[in-house]
Amino acid sequence: MILETGIVVAVEADSLWVETIQKSACEVCVAEKGCGQKFLSKLAGKTVSIRVLRDKLSSQSFSVGQSVTIGIPEDVIVVASLLVYLLPIFSAIGGAALFSAGGDLQAVGGALGGLLSGGLLVHLHSVKKRDDLRFNPVLIDTQNQSAVINFQH
Repeated sequence: MILETGIVVAVEADSLWVETIQKSACEVCVAEKGCGQKFLSKLAGKTVSIRVLRDKLSSQSFSVGQSVTIGIPEDVIVVASLLVYLLPIFSAIGGAALFSAGGDLQAVGGALGGLLSGGLLVHLHSVKKRDDLRFNPVLIDTQNQSAVINFQH
C-alpha cells in the first residue's frame, strides 16, 4: 500500500477531499544537480486534491485543515494504469486494422475512432467505480491537530 499524508480541504457527506503535495521522480533520480526539473518542481509546489471515501471506520467528524494519512493499494494503481494507457492504444490499433482495407485516410479515421472509443470506455469504467471502496484511496490514520494553512484558491 502506498501511503500519503495530506490535509483535509473539504468534507462531503460521503467523502473527504485531501490535498497532498505532488512528488516527482526527482527524489529517486541520480542526475540530481544536472537537471533543472527538481528546482522547477520545488518552485511550483504543486498540490493534488484526492477524493477519499468515508466508510464505517471513518465515520468520525472531520474538519478542514485536519492532517490525515491515506493509502492506495498497489494493485489498484497497476490495474488503473494499464486500463488508462493500454485500452485506448489497443482500441486505436484495432480501429486502424479494421478500416485499413479502405486506404490510409480510413485507417487514420479508424484509429482516431478507436482511440476515442477506448477513452470513452475508460471514462465509463471510472464513473462506474467512483463510489467503490476497493478502487479508491482509503483513510489510514488521522491526527487531531489542525494545520494552519490558508486554503483560498
